[in-house]
Amino acid sequence: MSDLIHQLEALFLGALPTTALFVVLVIAYQLLVQGPLSRTLKERRARTTGAVEEAKKAIAEAEHRTEVYVEKLRLSRAEVYKTREARLQKWTVEREQVLEETRKEAGQQVAVARATLEREVEVARQEISAHVDELAKQVLSAVLPAGGAR
Repeated sequence: MSDLIHQLEALFLGALPTTALFVVLVIAYQLLVQGPLSRTLKERRARTTGAVEEAKKAIAEAEHRTEVYVEKLRLSRAEVYKTREARLQKWTVEREQVLEETRKEAGQQVAVARATLEREVEVARQEISAHVDELAKQVLSAVLPAGGAR
């Protein structure tokens, strides 16, 4: 058994430098690789998260701007429609006024024409009345022979 203990001692003593080198390598790995890599990954994760949050904010801002744009567009369309309706009403009123003026002028022209026609009819009647006796004599003389009237 003492032989076994000596062998184990020799094995342990031979493994000490390997174990110490392994511990040094693990510590060096932690200091040189794992630490900077962890920091880099944390920084990358923070940047990615920040970029995602910024993208979400940009999307929210774009949606807000879109809503504002749609509202402005709706208001502009409503204003254009109101303006168009007002213009149509104005044109309708103007058209009605022009039609009314035209009707009045036509009515006046008709009244003038009637009055002129009635005057002409009256003048013609007076002329006919003034010449009725003469015309009656001419008709009688044309119908009755010249010597037969007594």
